This record gives sequence, structure tokens and C-alpha cells, in this order.
Amino acid sequence: MRIKIDGWEQRKLNEIADKVSEKNKNNEFSEPFTNSAEQGIISQKDYFDREIVNNENLNGYYIVRNDDFIYNPRISVTAPVGPINRNRLGRNGVMSPLYTVFRTHDIDNLYLEFYFKTTRWHRFMKLNGDSGARFDRFTISSTQFMEMPIPYPTLEEQQKIGEYFESLDHLITLHQRKCEQTKTLKKYMLQKMFPQDGEKVPQIRFEGFTEDWEQRKLGDLVDRVTRKNQDLVSELPLTISAQYGLIDQNEFFDKRVASKDVSGYYLIENGEFAYNKSTSTDAPWGAIKRLDRYENGVLSTLYIIFGIKENNPVDSDFLVSYYSTNLWHKGIHEIAAEGARNHGLLNIAPADFFATRLMIPQDIEEQKKIGKYFIELEALITLHQRKCMTSR
Repeated sequence: MRIKIDGWEQRKLNEIADKVSEKNKNNEFSEPFTNSAEQGIISQKDYFDREIVNNENLNGYYIVRNDDFIYNPRISVTAPVGPINRNRLGRNGVMSPLYTVFRTHDIDNLYLEFYFKTTRWHRFMKLNGDSGARFDRFTISSTQFMEMPIPYPTLEEQQKIGEYFESLDHLITLHQRKCEQTKTLKKYMLQKMFPQDGEKVPQIRFEGFTEDWEQRKLGDLVDRVTRKNQDLVSELPLTISAQYGLIDQNEFFDKRVASKDVSGYYLIENGEFAYNKSTSTDAPWGAIKRLDRYENGVLSTLYIIFGIKENNPVDSDFLVSYYSTNLWHKGIHEIAAEGARNHGLLNIAPADFFATRLMIPQDIEEQKKIGKYFIELEALITLHQRKCMTSR
């Protein structure tokens, strides 16, 4: 008996697919596949950077043909009952008998593939299977698995649904690719548009500028900010992330780390910079970021805060770009107390920090062009990231 749900039929998986029991013989197929929740069906060699199964031991493995579906019982955070993916590799291979392989008929493969990207089928698995026997593997009999109910609209509607989500996937991939290309370009230009150690001009610069860059002490360009939040102008506690810059603690940590009373914290205004002396893999000498997201906020007095001097000897956007390079790391390395990292916190005195030197163009217009260029690149990266997220 076929049941209709909101006008759609419901079919059991064994009505629209056959479990594959075809075994590999005489090593007819020699490429073992694996099923990754993130990457789908992929060659075992590509996924593990090696083959974990000797080719001589592939007899008895299930033969996986192009467009076959594979269920992997291994569970993870992203696949709490294990993933089901379709073989899109365009070639045949083999899978361990620990996997369940099935071949469809009477259903659109794209539609079914995207159905298995939802969590709707998880309820059936949890009602009929068990994740307690092994903490990393979901247990369900293949017979019970093939009883899984599948929502079944008309073939035409299946095709339209599959094509729609396929087009969204292509759009996401496009924006991801453009985002990575722009990040690569930014990284390359940060290396080429600033003079390297010992040099006075960059390898790439804007037309019309020929003067040598000059070395300036940071303290000549900026003033230290030590204003306290005594009048509670702001109650927004901030942190500095190497990736996201100055950001609300609640958003970054998903909790507030600052104490309830922030009157003794530093008050930072939009456009001012802060140095976080905490080190990480992405920021081996800490991170220096400008406050762009909010009108103001508060920071622990462990941070060093500064603003550009009123006579504006340096362009703010240029400074943002400069501190996106690693050219300033050498100066920090020279003033950090030997062996003074305490839980990843560098011991750097403010006076020493402001004595560090940086190379800047003598012409403020060249600074502005460089700053604007990298701000626009960053905006392009953010745009592609946002489009990628809204397409998901």
C-alpha cells in the first residue's frame, strides 16, 4: 500500500532501489572507495593520501558502479547516523562489506541524493537502529535499512527539485572558488606591494610613485589610547580574532568572558586600533586590528590601543593592510621578553611596542591607494562568503 503525504506518495527504499550484493572477483576492480560526510564518494587514496587496503585483498568487496548510493555507518558530528552519498566519480570501484550499497530505479537520482542531504531520514534510522553498540558506528540491519520510507512526488517534480538544488550547489561552488582566488590574490599582493626586509621599495606599486619608502617609528604616527570606560559609555566587551578582527565576545565565544563591571576596561572608538598580545597558530606574534564593526566597545587593559595622530601622517587603511602582512613580526620578536610567553601571552611593554618601526610610502596618496586596494579586496572576499552562506 502506498501512502500519500501532502499530495506526495511515500515509497520504501526497497521499492525504488536494489541492495547491491555484487562481489568483486579476481580483483576485476582495483580501486577502493570511501564515503566521506564532507566530500562524498572519493577514492580511498585521495581521501587518506594513501590506500589503507591492499589491492590484493579487494576480493569480496562490493562493486560500486557510477551513480550507485553508499551508506557509511560511521557517525560524526556532521553525520549523526552516518552519511549516504552517490558515486559521482564517473567510474567503478569497490567498497568494504561494512557499507550498504544500493542501486536505484524508478526515481530521479538527483532528487534522492539531495533528500539524503536533509535530516528527515534520520528519525527512521534512530527509531530502527542503534548508536550505542559502538560509539563511532551506527548499527542497523541492511534489511531494515532498505525499509526506509522515501517521499515520492511525480517524476517531473523530482527532476525539478533535483535540478534546483544542483544549481544552488554550483552557485555555492562558484562563490567558494572566487573567494579562495581572491584570498590567494590578497596574500600574493601583500607580499609584493610592501618592501621586504632590507628593501626600500616594493616589487609592485601603483603607477606614478617612484620615491623610496621611509622607515618610521610607530609612536611617531600614532598615540596610545588609555581612556577608561568610567562612565560606562559602552558595555560591549570585545576580543581580537586574527580572522574576524575586533568582534563582540558573545558572538565569538558564544559567551561573555569579560567581568560584569567593565568600568575599568579601556574604551575603544571606531577607527582606533588594538594589539592583542595573545598568540595562536594564525597569529604567532598576536594580532593588530582596527575597530570597524561597532561605534565603540571595551577591551581588557591587557590590550594595547592606539589611534592615528591628528596631523594624519599615515593613512588608516594603509595601516590595516600593513598589519595584515607579517613584516611587523620581526619588530615584535625583537622586543618580546625571552621565554616570557605565559599561556600564549607575550610580555611586551607598551613603550617597546610603540618603538617598533615600519616602512611606509612618503607620499600619503600612495598609502591611500594601497589601503583602498586591500580594503576593496577584503570587501570582495566578504561578498563571496556572504553569497556562499545565503546560497546554502
